[in-house]
Amino acid sequence: MTSHDTTSAPDFRVTDLDADEQVSDAFDQALGAMGDMLFVLGEHHSGDDARSFYVLLDGTVTWGMPGEPHYLALHLERDHANGTFRFEVAPLPLSSMAQSWLIHRGCPPDALTVEPGTLPADAATVALERRLVGDGDHFALGWSYSSDDQHDPVTLAVLRALDEHAASPFRVLVEEADLQSWTHTLREGGFDTLDEAMAWAGDRLAGEPRPLPPVRPKPSSHPVAVVRQQAAPRSPRRSH
Repeated sequence: MTSHDTTSAPDFRVTDLDADEQVSDAFDQALGAMGDMLFVLGEHHSGDDARSFYVLLDGTVTWGMPGEPHYLALHLERDHANGTFRFEVAPLPLSSMAQSWLIHRGCPPDALTVEPGTLPADAATVALERRLVGDGDHFALGWSYSSDDQHDPVTLAVLRALDEHAASPFRVLVEEADLQSWTHTLREGGFDTLDEAMAWAGDRLAGEPRPLPPVRPKPSSHPVAVVRQQAAPRSPRRSH
């Protein structure tokens, strides 16, 4: 949940790369119609300008379907010699998830700095966002809802761990914004089933929040050695 005052339209550097008409048309349909309603929150370009990575704020969601993600992650690959390009784009509910998506596609982890409109309110938020950026590809996004309600601006995301043996295989992420201080908090809860995770998210959207259950710790991969105490040897019997 952010507010951003950037007014300049992003420059994707593909104007002259129109040799593949099908890709150019697909790109225009995916992003071109948004015009000046896309705002760059972070970007990184390779030294040869062959690859670019963007985290974008999608201003069109205000007039779209309720609950749509506010962020777009965009990966561009340019072939200047042939005048073509390729692209991947993904709508995502949290900026940290957009960063993770781009890193998983080759963006150097330390090269992309994102400046959302609200700031982390506490150390727990900062720590969780950093973890999502680093290991977000360990989870699949199943459902999300981003609320524009000025009285309760909240973003919810339900994730599924890709490791079927993971503790708390379903997670709920809750980002709540404070529009007075322009800060946000991010918290995580752990669930055993998808139904439990969705039920919690539904209650939160209905204004009936319950405490988030903690994420169960991952079982140790190193079994604890059990040392059995041996009985002391008997002293040898002395013959009389």
